[in-house]
Amino acid sequence: MCPGVESDSPGTCPKCGMALERNPLFFDNGPDPQLRDFTRRFLVGLVFTLPIFILAMAPMVPAWRHSEWVAGDSARLVQMLLSLPVILWCGAPIWKAGWASIWNRSPNMFTLITLGVGAAWIFSEVAIFYPWAFPAGSHGGKPGLYFESAAVITVLVLLGQILELRAREKTAGAIKSLLALSPKTARLVDGDTERDIPLSEVKPGDLLRVRPGEKIPVDGILAEGASTINESMLTGEAMPLEKTTGDSLTGGTVNTTGSFLLRAAHTGSETVLGRIIALVAESQRSRAPVQNLADKVSAWFVPAVLAISAITFLAWLLLAQNLTQAVTNSVAVLIIACPCALGLATPMSVMVGMGRGASMGILFRNAAAMQNLARLDILAIDKTGTLTEGKPRLVRCVAEPGFSENDLLRLAASLESASEHPLARAVVNAATERGLATKPPSEVQTKTSLGITGMVEGRRVAVGKIDFLASLGITAQNLPESHAASLGVAIDGHLAGFLEVADSIKSSTPAALDSLRQMGIRIVLLTGDHPRNARAVASQLGIDEVHAGITPEEKHRLVAGLKSPGRLVGMAGDGINDAPALAAADVGIAMGTGTDIAIESAGVTLVKGDLRAIARAVRLSRAMMRNIRQNLVFAFAYNALGIPLAAATHLNPMIAALAMSLSSVSVITNALRLRRVRL
Repeated sequence: MCPGVESDSPGTCPKCGMALERNPLFFDNGPDPQLRDFTRRFLVGLVFTLPIFILAMAPMVPAWRHSEWVAGDSARLVQMLLSLPVILWCGAPIWKAGWASIWNRSPNMFTLITLGVGAAWIFSEVAIFYPWAFPAGSHGGKPGLYFESAAVITVLVLLGQILELRAREKTAGAIKSLLALSPKTARLVDGDTERDIPLSEVKPGDLLRVRPGEKIPVDGILAEGASTINESMLTGEAMPLEKTTGDSLTGGTVNTTGSFLLRAAHTGSETVLGRIIALVAESQRSRAPVQNLADKVSAWFVPAVLAISAITFLAWLLLAQNLTQAVTNSVAVLIIACPCALGLATPMSVMVGMGRGASMGILFRNAAAMQNLARLDILAIDKTGTLTEGKPRLVRCVAEPGFSENDLLRLAASLESASEHPLARAVVNAATERGLATKPPSEVQTKTSLGITGMVEGRRVAVGKIDFLASLGITAQNLPESHAASLGVAIDGHLAGFLEVADSIKSSTPAALDSLRQMGIRIVLLTGDHPRNARAVASQLGIDEVHAGITPEEKHRLVAGLKSPGRLVGMAGDGINDAPALAAADVGIAMGTGTDIAIESAGVTLVKGDLRAIARAVRLSRAMMRNIRQNLVFAFAYNALGIPLAAATHLNPMIAALAMSLSSVSVITNALRLRRVRL
């Protein structure tokens, strides 16, 4: 597997020759074919390597009855024959990668593996056919063989690749489950007939039937009928939402009650679910800036190891006059210096961290966004839809003497049910939440952006702005002091009370901001809303720095102005007006419940739109960076200790290979700890 490279289609890396890693998000949910291939090669190699290992080690066991036979020419020939499928077939991907890296002058860990295994195997081949070319060894006067070292190294490297592939599969497990949210087929309505077709054949404009209990196949508009839809996969809310003709529907959500017709609008990768999957796929192919350190080290590390291996060979040959030991130690240097752990240190932590984030509804566009989030100093936040719900709600009902709150709200909601204005929806929703039964109004008349009048239960009702009531001859006095929008309600020509409607603060917002402050992050409020409303929200949330009534361009300029050397700025928003500021920030954070352009402009998307996820994302990013530093320290320390040991002592290359593989396993194991870190 080519380290750090992924692909949407099969192929090989032009530099190292390894098969490009298959991104599971672009394929079905079956096992990774590359993982199957490496597993098959590993198992075959293991079957052939075990007898080689036994034959090689048998002469060292005093009680072995056939020690003379295992040291004889027949046993040596058997080792050679058994090594052929291991080296030539099982290790083919490794050889291909190694020689490609040499040919393209891009040394990497496969360069060292190829040279080490090749040296051990070719040395043994020559020793089989031309034993007289070497000094007598301890094997019946014949030179020692290293078929077991070459075979064991190959098998261990394959094992390391399998472990990495499996780890990547595990980190993508939560993300791959997104693919299961879409059904495999859709029911196409064609005139008077209906038939099931593959989801891939659905086109924008198609009319689809969605029955109770089915998943909505694609994004679209409800064309006919009504139902309640469970949108928990997007919002995290279990309460189904009422949907009627003209409402937008999202693919992957569940139709819980009625049957309806859906007019397809977006299909495939253009759907909300498709864009989420694309974001994850893009993030998994990315590299964190910290990974450049490993790349820079590798640029001089491999040539340095080759030089040390050559010096080791010459030193043992000239000083000890022992060709066998010279080859053995030079091969051991090549193997133990294999930078597997160094190459895995950053990408494994990034992959596991992103997988953990995806399972929590935190989607990182790339590794750079994750690294920047870990160093966040300032967070600029939009108000509407980010700190607040983004939709008006009734926050207070004030009834005048002689009227009850419930009667006031019931009559107002009955009249407002004839209006589509957002404030009217807020009044109707409030009555529904209180369980108040509304009646259809009659003689309804509306004044755009001012108010509405009509008959409800035989009584004349008017709801609207204070100026609107004044135009009807109804004087409103003692207006409630509030930053919310106040709607006056008149019944039979008399002022009955006030309904205060406001964009309420999300219940999760105060705790989220407290968590961010505890992490040393400064909060700045940026909003295009009226300064009075902005200050009211900021006062409730303890935000001292407020910029209100600003345009998208001003938001962009303010975010850019907050940035300075050594100080990283994040921006959280959900609307089209936030997109420039999201793009200008070191890391943009979009609410998954927001607009498409906001999501496209951000480096991080919170699927559920919950600000508490920002604090979790920061903690996850910081944990990832700690994990990367731990892995890099371990990898450097391992090589710093291992290379001198391999060069100066009688270290068998097989032991060096085992140590190399264990270092990689240690890095993978340490990276997988991110899956259990407390956030």
